[in-house]
Amino acid sequence: MDLAYLLTPVMTWTAVGPIKFLINSAKARKWAFNLVGNGGFPSNHSAVVSSMATLIALREGMNHPAFGVAVTLCFIVIIDANSLRQHVGRQAAAINRLAKDDGAHTWLRERMGHTLVEIGGGLATGIAMGHLINLLFNR
Repeated sequence: MDLAYLLTPVMTWTAVGPIKFLINSAKARKWAFNLVGNGGFPSNHSAVVSSMATLIALREGMNHPAFGVAVTLCFIVIIDANSLRQHVGRQAAAINRLAKDDGAHTWLRERMGHTLVEIGGGLATGIAMGHLINLLFNR
């Protein structure tokens, strides 16, 4: 197996995490440890799936079935990040408002989904990482 296919998602996730942390910290004007996780710019999930799709396109070609599978996975992840997880965040906000006086309620994280700009940033980062990893691990 070509090691680049295994390392691409790991290296992309590792690169995007600190970028997201620094951007969130700059926006909050303090260290944003509480903002690490779902949501924020750029989208980790979009970056990971687009880096794999890019690597497959560069190495196997866009006519390869694996590229079709990778692009399909990209669409599923993007739709999930933009719509489903935003709805989950809205539900969490409503539950938090309803239960704010309940001392036993565990506060639910409200920032779950991504905006189209955050997804676009993830896609751009992932495409760049796919190209970089292809250059680093050129076969």
